[in-house]
Amino acid sequence: MPWFVWLLAAAALGVAEFFTLTLVFGLLAGAALVAAIVAGVGIGLLGQLLALGAAAAAGLLVVRPIMRHMAQQPLTREGSDALIGKRAEVVQEVTATRGLVKLSGEEWSARALDESLVIPVGAFVDVMEIEGATAIVHPRELLP
Repeated sequence: MPWFVWLLAAAALGVAEFFTLTLVFGLLAGAALVAAIVAGVGIGLLGQLLALGAAAAAGLLVVRPIMRHMAQQPLTREGSDALIGKRAEVVQEVTATRGLVKLSGEEWSARALDESLVIPVGAFVDVMEIEGATAIVHPRELLP
């Protein structure tokens, strides 16, 4: 009859997992099922507790980090955000209010990050931000 107690514990832990969605209670419910199987085979209480502990440890130490890793979003940037950090070439002098750069094969309106800078034609710049259709740039090298 001890296997029935383990099944009740597994069911209770499963219900707790349903309401919390933390994965911990679900893994413990699985460990309780392992203990129920061990009890059903006829192994004593010490063996059941060892099986419970081993299954819980395996679940918490192996499965949970894998699930946490799978839940993380990939670090990819899309659209105009992907242009941040790219190198561009100045096509028309860039000031604090206007300018034009060649960025990823396209011409973009640009302005300087540092309002006191005037970046000449032909200089290479780094894209620091994108505001709408304007690239906010900073020179790669010191200007003369």
